[in-house]
Amino acid sequence: MASQSPRLWPCPPGNSPRPLPTGPILFTMREIIDLKPHNMPVADSLNLDDLREYFSLFTLPDGKILGDLIDFSKRRPLLVMGELANPYRLCDIMAPDMPIIQVRMENICRTWADSLDSREVQPGIHHITMARLPGWWEMTHLTMVEPADLKRIVQWLDGPNPNNWLPKRIAEGTIRLEENYQLSPPDQEKLEWDGVTENVLQEIPPASGPSLDLSTIIVPIHTRMGCYNSRGRIVKCVHTPQTKFHEDLFRRGSSFKWSDILSFL
Repeated sequence: MASQSPRLWPCPPGNSPRPLPTGPILFTMREIIDLKPHNMPVADSLNLDDLREYFSLFTLPDGKILGDLIDFSKRRPLLVMGELANPYRLCDIMAPDMPIIQVRMENICRTWADSLDSREVQPGIHHITMARLPGWWEMTHLTMVEPADLKRIVQWLDGPNPNNWLPKRIAEGTIRLEENYQLSPPDQEKLEWDGVTENVLQEIPPASGPSLDLSTIIVPIHTRMGCYNSRGRIVKCVHTPQTKFHEDLFRRGSSFKWSDILSFL
């Protein structure tokens, strides 16, 4: 894909929010443009200014760098999970021009919010929130937006019910740049459940990129009911797609309080 309209992005309601970008892209309301990554920074960690510079050096197909089109000095990082990384949905939100890259999370996972958004489709959209899971890793998406757009994008998750979703800064886990965009998370068979805790029976793969400053990254968190509680276990999005979650699990259990499943700054 060199360039295509975001309205051509395959987004049937039954598998929303899949599929998501598998490489770095620039989203605009008119088109989706593939980006070529710059060399991975040689550092253990990046601060906000370093991350802005990293984004600015991505290359467009015509050879221009992203920093020639976007002023990153005014932008802040936003973790875009699920619907917020889907170009078709970004059109609905009338989002600004957004570079979207894949990043790796460690010791935290994406999970289904225990709430149903009935807009557009029936039975509705299950948005994605986050929970701690020691030993876990998976890929998700990161963008850079200006503060006013950041607030508006997060508020879209609320729909007709304000203040369910809030922009938070997490105080645990690791978010880092990753060279392998196809990095797979642990298989279900590699998880061990003792009735109280869930353990990952694989070691986290070696780092291929620096970690990012969590205090600078905004994460949309569902703060009304938290995430779904499946007999004490967290339901991982990568193991349970939306349709399966709705048909087999939703409303057959309870919910974790958001403040009990993750720590915040």
